[in-house]
Amino acid sequence: MAQVAEQNYTEADPNADQNQFLTFTLGGEVYAIEILSIREIIDYGNLTTVPMMPAFIRGVINLRGSVVPVVDLAARFDGEPAGITKRTGIIIIEIPDGETTLNIGAIVDGVNEVLEIPPGDIEPAPSFGARIRTDFIKGMGKVDGKFLVLLDVANVLSIDELSLLDEVQHQAQPETPTETALSEPSGEGI
Repeated sequence: MAQVAEQNYTEADPNADQNQFLTFTLGGEVYAIEILSIREIIDYGNLTTVPMMPAFIRGVINLRGSVVPVVDLAARFDGEPAGITKRTGIIIIEIPDGETTLNIGAIVDGVNEVLEIPPGDIEPAPSFGARIRTDFIKGMGKVDGKFLVLLDVANVLSIDELSLLDEVQHQAQPETPTETALSEPSGEGI
């Protein structure tokens, strides 16, 4: 039995993962993200809010010792924050940033399944008529005669926008009085 599995694995198309998408629900709509961008899926919880952040940044989580920002996709798309239910989850997505990779969490109403969509069944993003910004859409996948929005995670979770938010956060944090007293000479003689 192990030989059969090994044989199937070695004969598998090395590009098969490039056609696989994780589908999830958000605001009653079904969206998909390329499986290669996804690090893991976790239950919603243990979120720490960060003051002075826009509504679409729900906070941060501790993921095995790393601080991961969490974006509310519903708020990012139309401004209305997602309601939290038993099915709510966080998809941890890897975003390339130069030579490093950043992990960003995305809140979704529920994770559905992994689908394989052949390249011939993927259409270009529409220029109008979508409920979200067109630059957030990588394409439209045809599945069972219906179209599925394939998200462009690089634009939805834009590193540039998140780094601007990080700068705003650091500027908004006031120094504590002890830090000020220790770092600045008082100018008075003893």
